[in-house]
Amino acid sequence: MASFEWFTELTTRERRTLYAGFGGYAVDAFDFMIYSFLIPTLIATWGMTKSEAGMIATSSLISSAVGGWLAGILADRYGRVRVLQWTIATFAVFTCLSGFTHSFWQLLATRTLQGIGFGGEWSVVTIMMAETIRSPEHRAKAVGTVQSSWSFGWAAAALVYWASFAWLQEQYAWRACFWVGLLPALWIIFIRRNVSDPDVFIATRKARESGADTGHFLQIFAVPHLKTTLLGSALCTGMLGGYYAITTWLPTYLKTVRHLSVFNTSGYLIVLIVGSFTGYIVGAILCDRIGRRASFVLFAIGSFALGMVYTMLPVTDHAMLLLGFPLGVVVQGIFAGVGAYLSELYPNSIRGSGQGFCYNLGGGLGALFPILVGTLAQSMTLVNAMGLVAGAGYLLVIAAALCLPETVGRALPSTTTAS
Repeated sequence: MASFEWFTELTTRERRTLYAGFGGYAVDAFDFMIYSFLIPTLIATWGMTKSEAGMIATSSLISSAVGGWLAGILADRYGRVRVLQWTIATFAVFTCLSGFTHSFWQLLATRTLQGIGFGGEWSVVTIMMAETIRSPEHRAKAVGTVQSSWSFGWAAAALVYWASFAWLQEQYAWRACFWVGLLPALWIIFIRRNVSDPDVFIATRKARESGADTGHFLQIFAVPHLKTTLLGSALCTGMLGGYYAITTWLPTYLKTVRHLSVFNTSGYLIVLIVGSFTGYIVGAILCDRIGRRASFVLFAIGSFALGMVYTMLPVTDHAMLLLGFPLGVVVQGIFAGVGAYLSELYPNSIRGSGQGFCYNLGGGLGALFPILVGTLAQSMTLVNAMGLVAGAGYLLVIAAALCLPETVGRALPSTTTAS
């Protein structure tokens, strides 16, 4: 297919970096998503409340925001590949340790620490991929392809969950799901042997060592970059907040109000995962073809519109199953180009710091959107609360995208001057 001819133009080094990023992000997704499958079991086993289960999830998201920013700063200082290995080791080890916990507080601690590596991995792998790709016209496609591996990690988590509970007793099955999370640490071996820091970063490090480049992470708040940092953070807050507002409460709405059973079937999950993968690929291609900003606006409108179709129109179980595919496309496709876009907004010396801060501050603030939905739902219907909060998030995406510069085809800047 013509849409994938770009892959044949990659060098061996670029392909190895893509493979490393793809695998790293997939195992990142597995270690993060496995918890969502285990919540009902933990509630039944420990008597854990839904509030406590939600606290663990929120704590992991907040720590991932901190981890993402820290990893970006460290990647600017110590190198992309080295910090990528640190992040993978962090989330793999603490996911495994979660399988040895015996209380809510112990699991809260391990999942919070796991979140640091989870957030850090995304920041580093997208920067590394964006800097390695030589051709600006292929940058979003390459980074988006790496991010599409989230769907594979999600599917792997579902398969491991099914296999563990099919073959083991429940008291061991949920622990085994966490223990398997240590295996991704083996991916570090592949990265060490096959991946090196991008030439752009190596040149920047040499300039810093010679005193020619004095970049510091606080420069993302300096006058030349402050506007970019504020708008980039707003863009990511809207993306992640709108996504969380819809996907967090959609199962509850469909089960308690619509009484639709299809949402919990394996068929629905498969359709949604395939849609998510397709969304990443389509979004990555569109970002290079029509531009970053136009793609973000298009997917923001689509995410809100389809989310409302799910909740406001009378649909059957069969229709809900079919609509799972386009829902997966739009809610995940919006993220396909953000890694490349944020990389293009900052110069080399502070790229990791800027990208890590924007995306992960957006993740931290976005994690509050589901709480806002629940609060508003006390005085209005759940569907109205979802629409209001998600709509505000996607409107923020549109406003920020229109205020930020278009970067499609831009070569990565090599100095600390304003972008």
